Amino acid sequence: MNRYRLTFTLLGLSLAAVAVGAIVFAPSGRPSEPPSIVEGYSPANESTVLRQTAIQIDLPVDYAITMVVDGVAIPESEIKATPETGRFVWRPSEETIISEFGPGIHTVWVRWDTVRGLPDPGEWIWSFRVQ
Repeated sequence: MNRYRLTFTLLGLSLAAVAVGAIVFAPSGRPSEPPSIVEGYSPANESTVLRQTAIQIDLPVDYAITMVVDGVAIPESEIKATPETGRFVWRPSEETIISEFGPGIHTVWVRWDTVRGLPDPGEWIWSFRVQ
């Protein structure tokens, strides 16, 4: 009888250790590195930048994006796209939907898909801080 009790106690302790390890060593909410399709982006994730900074993402050629900054969908007409290089740039100004970045943390969400060929949808969310 004591043998079974010892076995079940050890199994219970092992299960508890695995559960605690999974919680402690689990990755945090968002990945810190972008998906492999993203060739470059700016500002860097969790970096501190000036108010005038531009948001940029580089993807392979023949992709289109949807950009949301701080929960505001950026109109396609405000995003400067360079189809030959796959670069998309948006900068807040008096002529755009968001005139400037205030102090604090700002979040960028970009969703993309191909404009030709097979679909290849994806998304990347990152944030940065303005002083």
